[in-house]
Amino acid sequence: MTTLLRPGHLPKLELLLDQVRAYRPDADVALLERAYTFALRAHEGQMRLSGHPYITHPFEVARILAELELDDATIAAGLLHDVIEESPQTRERVRAEFGDEITDLVEGVSKLSQIDFASQEEKQVQNLRKMLLAMAKDLRVVLIKLADRVHNMRTLKPLPEARQRAVAQETLQLFAPIAHRLGVWRIKWELEDLALKHLDADAYQQIARKVARSRSQRERTIRSAIKQLRERLEAEEIEAEIVGRPKHFYSIYQKMQQQSVDFSQILDLQAMRVIVNSVEECYAVLGHVHRLWLPLPDMFTDYIAKPKTNLYQGLHTKVFGPNGEPIEVQIRTREMHRTAEYGVAAHWRYKEGDGDADFDRKLTWLRQFLDYQVDLKDPNEWLESLKIDLFKDQVFVFTPRGDVLDLPAGSTPIDFAYRIHTELGHHCTGARVNAKLVPLSYVFRNGDVAEILTSRNARPSLDWLSFVATSQAKNRIRAWYRKQNREENIASGRQALEAVCRRHGLKPAEVISAERLQPVAAKLNQASVDDLLAAIGYGEVPAETVLHRLREADGHPPIAAPRPARPAAQGTLRVGVSAKGADNLLIRLSRCCAPIPGDAIVGFVTRGRGVAVHRADCPNVARLRQSDPARIAEVDWTLSGEAYYPATIRVEALDRVGLLSDVLAVTTVQQINIRNAKVLTDTKTKTASIVLTLDITGLKQLESVMAQLDRIGDVLRVHRARSA
Repeated sequence: MTTLLRPGHLPKLELLLDQVRAYRPDADVALLERAYTFALRAHEGQMRLSGHPYITHPFEVARILAELELDDATIAAGLLHDVIEESPQTRERVRAEFGDEITDLVEGVSKLSQIDFASQEEKQVQNLRKMLLAMAKDLRVVLIKLADRVHNMRTLKPLPEARQRAVAQETLQLFAPIAHRLGVWRIKWELEDLALKHLDADAYQQIARKVARSRSQRERTIRSAIKQLRERLEAEEIEAEIVGRPKHFYSIYQKMQQQSVDFSQILDLQAMRVIVNSVEECYAVLGHVHRLWLPLPDMFTDYIAKPKTNLYQGLHTKVFGPNGEPIEVQIRTREMHRTAEYGVAAHWRYKEGDGDADFDRKLTWLRQFLDYQVDLKDPNEWLESLKIDLFKDQVFVFTPRGDVLDLPAGSTPIDFAYRIHTELGHHCTGARVNAKLVPLSYVFRNGDVAEILTSRNARPSLDWLSFVATSQAKNRIRAWYRKQNREENIASGRQALEAVCRRHGLKPAEVISAERLQPVAAKLNQASVDDLLAAIGYGEVPAETVLHRLREADGHPPIAAPRPARPAAQGTLRVGVSAKGADNLLIRLSRCCAPIPGDAIVGFVTRGRGVAVHRADCPNVARLRQSDPARIAEVDWTLSGEAYYPATIRVEALDRVGLLSDVLAVTTVQQINIRNAKVLTDTKTKTASIVLTLDITGLKQLESVMAQLDRIGDVLRVHRARSA
């Protein structure tokens, strides 16, 4: 909706006023005219690097806010958002002219504009906190900031290339996720596409060319599908708006990267959206879609029954369309469509002037997040909390009374207990889910009903840290251990550090001193040497890691962990009766998925090479079940003695000095042999991928080391992978 202006030309206020009148016939036009005139005079003589008058920027910001159909005060603040920061005008003058509400919005945006989100880690944490606090106080401030970022991204070209990339990276890592969490999809998609254009111009142009080449065929398919569905709905007297839906470039890029597929393998380039008047009609349309075309298995999601936490609702399905090609179909009511496009802006309480209890409830995630993080001093922990609680997908779990809690995907009963109350988490002994006892490591699914079992004498376990998913649970567990028996923990930590020195043939008195431990404590985000020793004592910091850092400071190479003898994987496998006569066959573990004890497994009877054992979730198993189901064999682990199995994992992290050292320290502490290691770095995204093949005794040990790796600062994801 942007109107391109020639350098030197001023924007026409009537363009903005027409936009606002279209959705607010009773808009305060006089207020907007005063704000425009005030901004025009404040920025008189100022120019942007593009050669346009500076006023074009706040004007376009105001138009983006008008596209979100926001209230008069927000539009006026959009026009004025730079006057305090970029002109001689003062907040007192703005307050005298426009009152408290608009001035507070302008001042809030001005404060956010002073934030350098790419600064040093500790400063960055404080800056992110300011952003989130601004969101909690008045979300309109952040909506104005998002509109400001959209226009800056549209006009990024005049900046030096290095600055373009820095702004694009910041946009992708912070502003696009916030737009996603607020449900403002039209801003999220545009920010992501523009960021990709500046971060990987080659990939962006390649995708653009391929989309353009295949557009005519896709449009023919979509037109045919729309015609068929419209005829069906008209016959059923269902009023519907049916349109094709473009696939955004960044979404295509993500799928190609994450799934390692070519452009031709992206199945949902063809999509259409159906907008109807009621929820009942949504489900009726879904039935007609599935009667017209064959649905793809496991490709239906009901976001009406279980909305996303960013307010999104709708029905999603994928079908084989008129030419047998996959088509994604999204079905919404008109109100759902407004929410999908505008997110929180579609429910903005200021439009009506009264508070909206439902709106407030849906934003409790933000206030809860800020409440949980008040006591966090460690920048690494705070950033980890941000990644977990702000940018992760959610699951919905019910209490026995029917209240619903939204939790990050991967949450367990321990996370659920701490979300309800800290003491409930501290005294948790077990859980029932859907009336059945489950382990505390059980991972919730949408719609589960959970009940927490407690005991007065129960206490948190450090083992919980290996599987809890929420930062709140992790922080409460760690805080409990910090407060318990501090003196004992300090003594235990010192003993553990002395023991690890002796184990490596070093004299503790020569290695350990307060002067030498203080810089290590600072590097490990501990305020003092006693805090470091206490952290060793209660298990948060491994003693091996501290010794490793001390040796590193002296310029010594890392200490090799003593490695026990590693017998080959000799565990026998019992082959079930479903594979007749298979008991006499050679049994081998498949390299494609590298199963280890504890994995669910299946066997495949090969020709001349015995039974190949795969993990049950191996992609090859699904193919083999379809192509030759008679040769699938039931197998089970029956182990005798300790054996070691190769397991490959991938650690994805933000690249930094010392990252590999921290990763290797974890394997050293757990005395795990590394068979193979490979490190890949991406200078464009400043990320690193470390692929390790480890000697593992079983799934429990693997999950333990993966949990330890996941807690390293700057680690984004740890998962199993193919052999290195």
